[in-house]
Amino acid sequence: MAGRRRWSTEEILDAAAELLRTGDAESFSVRKLAATLGTDSSSLYRHFRNKTELLRAVADRILMAAMDDYRPEGDWKQRITATALRLREAFGQQPQLALIWGRYASGGTGSRLVMEELLQALQASGLPDEEIPARYHRVVILLAALIASEAGISTLTPEEYEQGVELFRVAVLGADPERFPALAHFARDVRPLGADRRAAFEDILAAQLTQIEAGIS
Repeated sequence: MAGRRRWSTEEILDAAAELLRTGDAESFSVRKLAATLGTDSSSLYRHFRNKTELLRAVADRILMAAMDDYRPEGDWKQRITATALRLREAFGQQPQLALIWGRYASGGTGSRLVMEELLQALQASGLPDEEIPARYHRVVILLAALIASEAGISTLTPEEYEQGVELFRVAVLGADPERFPALAHFARDVRPLGADRRAAFEDILAAQLTQIEAGIS
């Protein structure tokens, strides 16, 4: 009787990424992944100690893909912006995995590549070394929040998105001006959360980098 096939780490990660594209981290389980591969959970635990370690490895592969063939160009702000846009694009292609990155911080090679580039860029800014870790942390938290927020919208079906836009219009345009005077005043100019996401992403990041620049003596 032939034994069960032994799956490589990369094949396991491929299958896990595919499951996560059609689901989420909450519904994902090692047991489901094992069933997809036609094996038992114990065989997967030879590669990953638990579900969290597996999810971190999946997220790290996205980071590695984002930094593939990356070459630093421009000044420190351009480097951080370029890295941020690469992360945005990589997770934009697999939005279900963006939430995993924000929740399960990776310590793999992909994570190190992103950390190294951001830290080097901040060093090039002229900031004192003692300020760089805190500034780095704020930039990463901002990127993770923006990318996760955008990913959440990206996973909506067209019908769900349109329904949300319609509810937004009703809530805004139908606001009672006596109870919600500011909302009524700006009703025709306020945009839904999903509108102009790329411009909003770049503007918010630029504001953070401008704040950093203002603190450089």
